[in-house]
Amino acid sequence: MAELDGEKMDSVKKKCTEQISSKDFIMEPSIFSCLKRYFEAGGMPDEVVELLSDNYTAVAQTVNLLAEWLIMCGMSAHDVRDMVENHLKDLLIQHFDPERADRIFHQAGQQPSWLIEMIEHPKWRQLFYKLAEEYPDCLMLSLTIKLISDYGYQAEITNVSTACTQLEVFSRVLKTGLSNALTSTGEEELEKNLPELAKMVCHAEHTYLYSQVVMSILSQEKKEAWSKLRRISQEIQKYARTKGHDVTHIILALSSVSNHPRAKQSIMSMLNKGQLNPGDVTVLHQLYSSSSPPPVNLIQLPLFLDLFVDSLFTTKGAKINPEHLHKYVYVLAYAASVSEKSNKGKRSIFSDELQATSKAIDHVHHLVFSAKGQAELLSEIKNLYNYIRYPVVGMGVLKWIDQTVSDSKYFEKQMDNTPLHLILLDEVVSCHPLLHRDALKILINLFEQTFSELETLIQLELKKTVLDRMVHLMSKGCVLPVVSYIKDCTDRQDTDASLIRYFVTEVLAIIAPPYSSDFVHTFLPIIENESITGPVRNDEGNDPVSDFIVYCKSNFIMV
Repeated sequence: MAELDGEKMDSVKKKCTEQISSKDFIMEPSIFSCLKRYFEAGGMPDEVVELLSDNYTAVAQTVNLLAEWLIMCGMSAHDVRDMVENHLKDLLIQHFDPERADRIFHQAGQQPSWLIEMIEHPKWRQLFYKLAEEYPDCLMLSLTIKLISDYGYQAEITNVSTACTQLEVFSRVLKTGLSNALTSTGEEELEKNLPELAKMVCHAEHTYLYSQVVMSILSQEKKEAWSKLRRISQEIQKYARTKGHDVTHIILALSSVSNHPRAKQSIMSMLNKGQLNPGDVTVLHQLYSSSSPPPVNLIQLPLFLDLFVDSLFTTKGAKINPEHLHKYVYVLAYAASVSEKSNKGKRSIFSDELQATSKAIDHVHHLVFSAKGQAELLSEIKNLYNYIRYPVVGMGVLKWIDQTVSDSKYFEKQMDNTPLHLILLDEVVSCHPLLHRDALKILINLFEQTFSELETLIQLELKKTVLDRMVHLMSKGCVLPVVSYIKDCTDRQDTDASLIRYFVTEVLAIIAPPYSSDFVHTFLPIIENESITGPVRNDEGNDPVSDFIVYCKSNFIMV
């Protein structure tokens, strides 16, 4: 028995000796527990001192010494610290061993104190996020992500796949993401918050289903947030489709469509094929024109409405048989104009705008497909302006404009400085703030399009006309997206300086203080570019460009 105990003590002493012999072991947190085991096994103090001193290379102390020298040579302490931390971060990423990390975590039996200290620093939290993406099966990293969430940093981990595998962490991150989206004060802020939320929700089918169920329940319980929650849900649906995910069955399951099997079959059929057909549209027309129609939200799916808008306002969809046209118009008008309200199980339907919306859609549809020239369309301009006020018509007209001006031959036939379709685009912008981003996409595509068949001067005039539309878009509230795009053009140096100069001149003519910090930090670099604004500045410094620069320098801290 004594021999066995002796062998065991020798084994413990041997393992401890191997640890103590490792480089810079005196700096390890586990040194005290190791020494305790070593001495209990009969180890000699002299041997410990010799092993620790012989294997002490002072890596950490050398780094500190070099850091002090760099500071003495003039570098700021902040820059030196960043340099050291970034290098250490790179080394950790390069040499990280998930199996060894799990063993250390398991042996500790509790959260190591050094881990708590690390997650208090943003840089080390970013390190854990990066490692968690690379090693999703590492238990230590999974628990660290949960710990980070427990400490209230869930807003940072919206794109970490590890968080999506832990319900508690995912729920917190989802709550933070939804809260940010719901409290967005404008369209730009909402569009800034949505991509990361959508990416996280669409990580897997179970995260998508869970998130949509949560939003569905919240929209029923929080009536005041119903419209925003529905918008967020629909934007995530669109994101999922753009990533190639078929979420049709989940969308319909959450819309109580199972109570209306005929409507479900027709909607599923058209969504799966990505195309409308007369048979299914006829079924929906019969159902929604009956005395007891299904809930309107069944046909208010964005992807479904896009099929109708494309078919009625562009030539992208299948050609509609004139005998069935009124059915297509009716279903789209019903989805766009009818609203419902439930009170104690009783459903009230509000369809006051249905007839007028149907008339507007039908009239504009015939204008779009009549192949009328600009002169004939001008005679209908008053009616077009009236009908564009309906949001669904505004969206349809925008798609029609996009298809028309994308034709390279369109501008060859134009005689006016401002083609009619761009005038109509201005009206859509004036009436519908939610369509500003779509309008900007059309203008950007048009601005970047090459018109090799046109003379150079005509090309420049055409691009100035497009810039005028962008300035109009700014005047209606779409400021930062437009200015950001022009700044990108300036940075890429692929746009004629005279066009950027024209834009700057037109913008300065319509703006006045006070300006937001975001606007100044985006627009000022364009203004300060000498190659762009030099020709429109004077030596006295009393021109609009100089006035704007002086105001910004006086009222904003420029980095």
